[in-house]
Amino acid sequence: MNEKEMSVFPQGGPNDAFAQYFTGQSYLHMLSTEQVSIGNVTFEPKCRNNWHIHQAASGGGQMLLVTAGRGWYQEWGKPARALLPGDVVHIPAGVKHWHGAAADSWFQHLAIEVPGENCKTQWCEPVSDEEYENLQ
Repeated sequence: MNEKEMSVFPQGGPNDAFAQYFTGQSYLHMLSTEQVSIGNVTFEPKCRNNWHIHQAASGGGQMLLVTAGRGWYQEWGKPARALLPGDVVHIPAGVKHWHGAAADSWFQHLAIEVPGENCKTQWCEPVSDEEYENLQ
């Protein structure tokens, strides 16, 4: 899959502000910063974010709406789940997880931040090459 086969949402520029939390190159285009934060995140093949947790005093969490390509989602201690366009992932606050592209595909999803109180993202360790290469 190449850039021209991505979804109807703009790819955006390099995600430099969060580059330290990704292995590989990602791109970000904010679709909304009002009412609900929605970012279109595009991952090059093999790109993935670090393990992370969406913290909140109440409410919070994240939803992913897969729009293009093939990717992965994994919660700590659970098997990884393959993602395809049309898939929806509900991530409650407090759940350690990661998401990113398959090794041979671009991947794009809308990341929707669920409103809550005192929301913040706690970034953790990278997904190791060994963990990633052993995905099935």
